[in-house]
Amino acid sequence: MSIFVNADTRVIVQGMTGRAGTFYTDQAMRYGATYVGGVRPGKGGRRHLDLPLFNSVSEAVEGTGANASLVIVPAPFAANAMIEAIEAGIGVVVCVTERVPQHDMARVKAALRQSDTMLIGPNSQGILTPGQCKIGVMPTVDAKPGNIGIASRSASLTSEILAQCSKAGLGQSTTVGIGGDTLHGVDFVDCLKRFKDDPETEAVVLVGEIGGREEEEAAAYLKSVNFGKPVVALVVGRHAPEGRRMGHAGTLSTFGLASAAEKIDVLRDAGVAIANTADDVVAAIGTVPVPA
Repeated sequence: MSIFVNADTRVIVQGMTGRAGTFYTDQAMRYGATYVGGVRPGKGGRRHLDLPLFNSVSEAVEGTGANASLVIVPAPFAANAMIEAIEAGIGVVVCVTERVPQHDMARVKAALRQSDTMLIGPNSQGILTPGQCKIGVMPTVDAKPGNIGIASRSASLTSEILAQCSKAGLGQSTTVGIGGDTLHGVDFVDCLKRFKDDPETEAVVLVGEIGGREEEEAAAYLKSVNFGKPVVALVVGRHAPEGRRMGHAGTLSTFGLASAAEKIDVLRDAGVAIANTADDVVAAIGTVPVPA
């Protein structure tokens, strides 16, 4: 099985006719994911990459039966695109756009609270269920089907850890890039809940960063339930200076709060095995005792 997406997921692309949209849609279709159309206002009725184009998400849903959307539009327009997909009843929306204004994301979060949509991103590499569905911009060359669930705030580290897992014979059930922005959709807890209920996920890897409260909330959740599966975490930014943002909008440690050390301590206290570097993750997976 998998979480959020699978072989039956039918994807539309908001922004498919742009350069990036064209490239990543073509990649996903070559991988074997089911993409059924694109949305580009004013170009409805035309075709692109041999897929139909629609003027709105609601038209695309009606015409294709789509249940997922990839939002790959410029930052000033990303919030409206996400909200349009939410209002059209799309089940899973993946937004890879970076630098979406936070006041725009506040509007998106309000729309999500009144819906059943699961938003992944923004500033996310996307979601991948190997051999079944790819929605996003992540490479797939090293991905292999298997039993390791990965949820990550870092795209580059996800690719590295995924490659090392596959090389060691540890395929992945689903890899989720939750996004590096302060305000975003699904978080570590959402992913952990889904992985817990997925019978084919046997262990989970969390890739965290400084800033925010994602890791602390994951630790609190793990302490509150009988998770029943090993969890390994890598938290980066141990040597980041206070008050300086390190790449992602959410990777900011302020006056000792949300530091890597703090996050590592609370995760370890929740029974999570801590990997010091990306090179340690595979070895850690095999040594974690299953929580009682």
